[in-house]
Amino acid sequence: MTDVSICAFIGLGNMGYPMAGHLVAAGHEVRVFNRTAAVAERWAEQHSGTVCATPAEAADGAEFVFTCVGADDDLRGVVLGDTGALSTMTAGSVLVDHTTASADVARELAEVCAERRIGWLDAPISGGQAGAENGVLTVMCGGELEHFDAAQPVIDSYASAVTLMGPAGSGQLTKMVNQILCAGAVQGAAEALAFGERAGLDMERVLAAVTKGAAGSWYLQNRGHTMVADEFDFGFAIDWMIKDLGLVADAAAELGAPIPLVELCQRYTEATAAAGENRLDTTAIIRRYR
Repeated sequence: MTDVSICAFIGLGNMGYPMAGHLVAAGHEVRVFNRTAAVAERWAEQHSGTVCATPAEAADGAEFVFTCVGADDDLRGVVLGDTGALSTMTAGSVLVDHTTASADVARELAEVCAERRIGWLDAPISGGQAGAENGVLTVMCGGELEHFDAAQPVIDSYASAVTLMGPAGSGQLTKMVNQILCAGAVQGAAEALAFGERAGLDMERVLAAVTKGAAGSWYLQNRGHTMVADEFDFGFAIDWMIKDLGLVADAAAELGAPIPLVELCQRYTEATAAAGENRLDTTAIIRRYR
């Protein structure tokens, strides 16, 4: 077990809720803040932790502050200002952001933290809600080695792989690589399965065959059957994939990187959202092929 630390966790969504719980299970003292207070109260009933009224209150005296919110502006909202976490964090503490956000906001907040002698890691996560619940997330970090070394044993409470990718912003850029790969896998699975359906094949037999060969993927293994069954009321929502691919597109424009696959995926996710299916799992794009 790691040494016991005083931690704050800000943002108890589908990912943050179980992640904060794993910190408690690892023996850490945990204070939480969530925009919807009822969620924080429910979390406290399930775990031994303290509910706080503001991010500043949660971060006061914490050695490690974890954030896991929606997007850039949400992150700024819980970190900056009179009630933000940085208003009470002290020199030597570390702010670890698990939000999937832009590399620009990561660099911006890293500079603010450096001015106050506070450590910073942009540390987006992969593994989905199941990974968070089972404590086996993959964490991609951007920041300084000394802050990474300090935070890694605590992050290990809910992760199976934690890697320092480079300076601030590198974690977010690595998450963009991850999302390009995921979006491409979803697009390929949707197109292939819809083709098989149109051909009149027995799709359960098709899945049994192709998942065992070179075409096998996490998405085919875990979502292939639900795609064939037209079931999508779970998983990583279309809205979130649209947000993440938007981050990729913005970064690609700055870098001058061609992203034709991302542009294709954007068209299908946006068409699915326009059909009113924006809260369904991303694999619902197969309906655009049918």
